[in-house]
Parts: sequence; C-alpha cells; structure tokens
Amino acid sequence: MPVKSEVNLENLPKHVAIIMDGNGRWAKSKGKLRVFGHKSGVKAVRETVEAAAELGIKYLTLYAFSTENWNRPKYEINALMKLLVNSISKETKTLIKNNIRLSAIGDVKSLPADCRKELEETIKTTANNTRMQLNLALSYSSRWEIVDAVKKIATEITEGKIEADNIDEEMFGSYLDSSNSPNPELLIRTSGEYRISNFLLWQIAYAELYFTNTLWPDFGKEDLYAALIDYQKRERRFGKTSEQLIEA
Repeated sequence: MPVKSEVNLENLPKHVAIIMDGNGRWAKSKGKLRVFGHKSGVKAVRETVEAAAELGIKYLTLYAFSTENWNRPKYEINALMKLLVNSISKETKTLIKNNIRLSAIGDVKSLPADCRKELEETIKTTANNTRMQLNLALSYSSRWEIVDAVKKIATEITEGKIEADNIDEEMFGSYLDSSNSPNPELLIRTSGEYRISNFLLWQIAYAELYFTNTLWPDFGKEDLYAALIDYQKRERRFGKTSEQLIEA
C-alpha cells in the first residue's frame, strides 16, 4: 500500500471531497445490520480527517447524509441521527486539539433538534481553528443547493438588490451553501460505484474523479494516500492543451 512519504506535499489538492459509500454492504458481508456498518464507518472518518490534516489539505468535505437518505427505513434514520449526535459530541475535543474547523452544508434545518444543537455548538466552538476546514454534507443534495441558490437570487432581484444582467458564475457560486470553501480538485468515491449521486455537481466541474472498490469502513490513511498519488499523476488542463501548460 502507498505510504505517506510517496505523496508529493508540493502538489496537494487544496480541497478533497469524499462520497463515503459502502457501510451497508460492509455490514451485510459480516452478517450484521446496516447500522453496524455506519458505526464502523466513524473510524474511517476519523482516520481520513487526521490523515488529510497531517498532509496539509485545507478543506475536506464528507458526504454524510443526503436528502434522498430520508427515504430509508425509519429505524436506520433514527440510528444514523443518534450516531451523528454522539460522534460530533465525542469528536469535538479532537477537532479542537487538531485545530480543525467544522462546517456543515445542506438543509440543516431539516435535521432533528438535538442534531442541530450539537452541530451548531461544535461549529461555534471550532470557528477560530485554522489548520483545516471539515465540511459535513448533511441532508444535502446538489440539486437542492442549486435550487436554493436560485431562490435566493430571485428574491434579491425582486427586492432590487441585484440586477439579473450582473449574474455570472462567480456571483452564482457565492449563493451556494458551500460558498465558504473553494471548489474541490479531487472527488473520491468508495465502494466501487461509479456515480456522483447528486453531490457538488456545480463545484466538481473540473475536479479529478477517483473511484475505489474499498468499502467505506475499510478506508484508511493508505487509501487516501493512493487517491492523492493517482491525482498527482494527472495533467490538469482546464480546457487548454498540454503544450499551453508547458509554455506557461
């Protein structure tokens, strides 16, 4: 497996986003309920956050709970929400110790009151941390985020605060829920699925995509290193030719 020393620290993506997939299948393979997989996935979150911070990555966004996940069985949703509250509560001291700032994107208002309270308290407590920003995507979907941004813009046009002719990509991006982070350069998805699943659709226009068969509970530091090493082997042209990049 790749080791930390193989990662070029001079060529790190500033922002890494991860679709954490495979908890249910991991649990099923062990003859356990899906909830067992979610609980085991917390360890992978901890390892990944620590590894990213140690390397010097400035922003890490984890897809923790989508708007579509509300359609899952009620017992699983309840267990996920309880796990979320407990995990945030337990990890707050670690975030402070490691100088990591917590943020959240998504329809946070739709979360249960105890989840919102724990989340808001930790966000407030870690607000001045500067080493890395950890974004949790909760009750999130990219289509929801885009529609929400359109509503905000439409309201401000109606109120005469902005002119429709002044809307451009930069302005639109500033109305997105994730506007407090730069666009991710690398998107990782675990579990062998090759889908984006309604995650950061606007923001990943030029992101490098990395898919691994590893199920999320088995994802560790070495898996993150492997993704970063793969990323560093790619040529990011942004519509230009290779020759133009060399000339620049």
